[in-house]
This record gives sequence, C-alpha cells and structure tokens, in this order.
Amino acid sequence: MAKLLRFLKPYRVYLGLIFILACCQAMAEVYLPTLMSEIVNKGILKKDVHYILEIGEYMILVALFNAVVIALTSYISAKVTVGYGSSLRKAVFAKVRSFSLSELDRMGTASLVNRTTNDITQFQQIFTAMLRMIIVPMILIGSILMAVSKNAKLSLIFLAVLPILGLCTVVIGKNSMRFFKTMQDKLDRLNMIVRENLKGVRVIRAFHQMEGQTEKLHAAGKDLTVISIKANLTIALVMPLMMLIMNVATLAALWYGGLFTGSGSMQIGDLMAYVQYMMQIIICIVFVSMMFSAMPRAKASAERIQEVLAISPDIMDKRQRRNDEHGAGSIEFRNVSFSYPGAERPAIRNVSFRAEPGKTVAIIGGTGSGKSTLINLIPRFYDVQEGSILLDGTDIKEMPLQILRARLGVVPQENVLFRGTVADNISVGNRAASREEIRKAAEKAQAHEFILSMEGGYDAEITQGGTNLSGGQKQRLAIARALVRRPDIYILDDSFSALDFTTDLHLRTALKNETLAATVIVVAQRVSTVIDADIILVMDQGCIVGMGTHTELLNTCVTYKEIVSSQLPGEESA
Repeated sequence: MAKLLRFLKPYRVYLGLIFILACCQAMAEVYLPTLMSEIVNKGILKKDVHYILEIGEYMILVALFNAVVIALTSYISAKVTVGYGSSLRKAVFAKVRSFSLSELDRMGTASLVNRTTNDITQFQQIFTAMLRMIIVPMILIGSILMAVSKNAKLSLIFLAVLPILGLCTVVIGKNSMRFFKTMQDKLDRLNMIVRENLKGVRVIRAFHQMEGQTEKLHAAGKDLTVISIKANLTIALVMPLMMLIMNVATLAALWYGGLFTGSGSMQIGDLMAYVQYMMQIIICIVFVSMMFSAMPRAKASAERIQEVLAISPDIMDKRQRRNDEHGAGSIEFRNVSFSYPGAERPAIRNVSFRAEPGKTVAIIGGTGSGKSTLINLIPRFYDVQEGSILLDGTDIKEMPLQILRARLGVVPQENVLFRGTVADNISVGNRAASREEIRKAAEKAQAHEFILSMEGGYDAEITQGGTNLSGGQKQRLAIARALVRRPDIYILDDSFSALDFTTDLHLRTALKNETLAATVIVVAQRVSTVIDADIILVMDQGCIVGMGTHTELLNTCVTYKEIVSSQLPGEESA
C-alpha cells in the first residue's frame, strides 16, 4: 500500500493545507468542552448571566470557525482524493498498454478491468477516510491531556478500555483480511462471466444456452454473496462492540465522577467536560478501529493494483532513436521458434524465410498450424524465444516499438471497430489522413459502395464492436484502415474469409496495384487467395513444410496438394 502513495507527490501542498486545517479543527474541538465547563462552574452555578453570555459568544465563534474549517478540509480532501484516484487509473492504464499479449493473457481482461475500476475505487474510498482521519490523533491526544488535567484518577478508566479496543481491532482485522481478498477474486470471476455473456450473446442464443449461462452466473453470484456476507458480518461486529465498550466506559466515568463530585474534589462542570472528553476519546478510538477493520479490503485492493504496476513487460521498448523510420521493408525470419506459456509443444519451430518489397508472401495451412502466431511476432505482440526477425537487416528487438509498428499495416484476424463514425474508424490507421485519402482507401478496399448506402455515408455511426455491420463489411473497413496508413509492410491475417469470391478478386486486384513497392504478407485459408502469391509458405504443426509458387508446391508438397484438392476441382488445381 505504501508504494501507491508515491502518486501523491503532486498534491503535497494540498496535504500540507489539510494538516494545518486539521490542527485548527482539533484545537476547536478540544477547546469547546472547556468553555462549556466554564459556563457551568462560573456562570450557571453562580447565576452570572453576563458571564454566560460572554463565554457563549466565544463558543459560537469557535463553533462557526470549526464549521468553516471542516468545510474547507472536506473540499480539499475531495480534490486530493479524486486527483489521486485519477493518477492511479492513468498509471494502471498506461501500464496495461505496455503489456505484451502474454501479460494480457496471464492477467485476463476481466481482472484488469476490475482492478482499474473497482479496486482503485475501494482504495480511493479508504484514502478519503484516511485524510479525514488526520484530525483523529490530534483530538485523541488533546482530549486525553485535558481529561487528565480535569481528574487524573478518573482517567484510569482508559487503561482498562484501550487494551480491549486494541484486541478487538486486531482480531476482527485479521479475520476480515482473508475474506476481502477472496471476495475480490470472486468479483473478478463474476465480471468475467458477465463480460463473456454480453460479448457472446449471439452464440448463447443460437445454441439456446440461456438457462445454462444463467445458472453459471447465479453460481458465481452465490459464491460472491456467501463470502461478502462473511466479510461484512465480521466488519459489522466493530460498531456494536465499540458502542458497548464506549457506553460501559461512560457509565463508569459518571459513576466514579459522581462520587468525586459528591466529595467536593471535582466540580460538576469539570465532570461534564470530562465526560465530553471521554466521549471524544472513545469516538476517536472507534474511528481508528473502524479504519483498521476496513484496511483489509483496502489492502487487498492495493495489492491487486500494485501487482499490475509491478509487472515488468516481457517486451521491452528500446527508447533510443535509430535510423529505422524508413527503408525498403524487407522481413527476414532466421530460425525462429516460439512457445506459449504452459504449452506442451512450440507453436513455431525453426522457421526461416524472407519477404522482399514488391513481393507477396502467402501463408497457408490447417487450423492451429501457427499461421497467426507467426505474423503476431512481426509487430512484437509476442517476442521470439529462439532465432531473430530482421527488418531491413535490423533485429526488431533493437527497434523502438513506435517506429517498428509505424512501418506496419496490420489487419488482424479478429477485426475490431470502435464506436464512432466510419471515417473515424478508417482514420485510426492515420489520424492525419484527409477525407479524400480516407475515401480512396475505402474505394481500394471495396468498401466505398456499402459506406455510401449507409445513412450519413462516411459520417454514419458504427456501434461498439461494429455490431451493425456484417463480417465482410468489417473486414473491408479494417483493410481500408491499413491502406490509409500507407505502410512499408502489409500484414493481412485471414482478412478475406468473410468476402464473396467476386469481392475477394476485386480486392486482391486493387491491393496488388496499391502495394507494388510494399512487402505483403497474407495469411489465408482459401487457395484462391494465395494462388497468385510470389511465395507460398505451407505450415503444419508450427513448421514450414513447403515453400514456393503454386505450381512448384503442387509438385513438391503433399500437404499443399491435399489443401488444394479439398478446395478446387481437379482441373483448376492443375
């Protein structure tokens, strides 16, 4: 938790003001019971109206001053806590953005969303309470000193109360800590199930699995409910125990204070002030106890936030500038191997090939053969474990990520569109692109016609995830997004699978004219998509089992021949 406090540096001045205001408030709170005792002893008992009015005026002024200080403290505390929470969220979000796909897979999307929202909110709430609790030690110390000054013998009650309060706090805090940590994990699972159901609602309805998913959600909710009840029941014990101890202590003070008053060793006004000080002391202790009982949840949230901030990404960015911003765009794989964490066998094994500018390299193979994994290594979504990948002769690990990825135009297998207009989504590839450049990119991607048919054309709204578009439309917009970037290297991962054969043909023809000077790497399932490629790589179980043109592979590669024969009639394949 202490590591997260480093984000408070920009708010040091505000924290200083809060401390000064807390000192003023504490002085006012401690001074008021003394004024009250003066009114009782020297005013009411002696029936001195003038003295009562005089001291009463001081009490009203002190109370007004205290109200102003409390208002200022609350305002500044709110300003600090909101800014602090914002700083934490920015830090966590920036850290997550630096993660490779390996860290994202390990942490999980649902957990990262929960840590960025719920966990930071929980920690922020505790921090707010901590700022407001700055005054508590001051009031506690001041009240104890004033109470002892009124009657030292009567103050022995504190010696009996404090150990009991401390023991209750430790026991309750220890038990609640494990409950809150488990509760956050259960909340992660519930978040994940809800997210999966919302994202996969079409699949769930298509296979009529509503009841099964509802039961799954109920089970996760029940687990969270059970652990939440246990945690909150533990915390709920704090207030009754503290109130019981406080009332017993008050009763003891009144009993023995009455004896002192009866014997004449203590005045009635001093007894009333003493009771007020004792109430302040016990209330402060109750607040501290409640804080300690709430700390386990804050600690659990702080640990989860710190866990994200403490992760060192597997892919480290080279910040130094290099002269790699421009070049021909040749890509070379040299004996590259890669394994996913926990996998039984490598996803890529000893892969070597070269892709030259002006050439199209197509990659084909069965499901799970490693095609997508292979091209995900080029933008460094994952890092190779053996071998190296060279861009214009430079190892991509030695290049800044910004420069590397600026030279790539990637169309991933899962096309992601953002909420906004059609033009906004295409311009993701190049924020400086003009409307004319966006239109030309859409025309080459065979998307211009269907865009004009939408209400608003290029200003038509796209829903989150592009749910108001078909699969083929989303693919064409994703290709237009890569074209408007005008990169040195195009990486198209199964980007034609949702297109009909006519659109596929027109799109490949347009791309061929657009990418004459660029390196093009295409992953495809259709033979018709790769048949005209300059080089075809045939992959099977992470290895390249064939390399050459369509005609060459028909004569030399059994795997490619089987793929062709399964898709094309005999005469076409020949």
